[in-house]
Amino acid sequence: MSLTRTQVEGIAHLARLEITEAQMPVYVDSLSRIIDFVEQLAAAETAGVEPMAHPLADQVQRLRPDAVSETDQREKFQQNAPSVAAGLYLVPKVIE
Repeated sequence: MSLTRTQVEGIAHLARLEITEAQMPVYVDSLSRIIDFVEQLAAAETAGVEPMAHPLADQVQRLRPDAVSETDQREKFQQNAPSVAAGLYLVPKVIE
């Protein structure tokens, strides 16, 4: 499926992208190839494939030990903050 210039302009508007005249042919071609690839993926036979509960089924995932690796430096970091109370950063209200 090839996208038209008008369709790409609409996509750019929705994404709030400013595409120049020189860039437009590149975007039309690139987005058309992406859509073609997605259509290829959609054509793959998936009827007999069971969904996985986890991608590492029957495997053991190595985890690092749950150990403290840094010291608490909250007081040091909050010295630079304009306003702090009870260990929390106070910020101006932005929603009324």
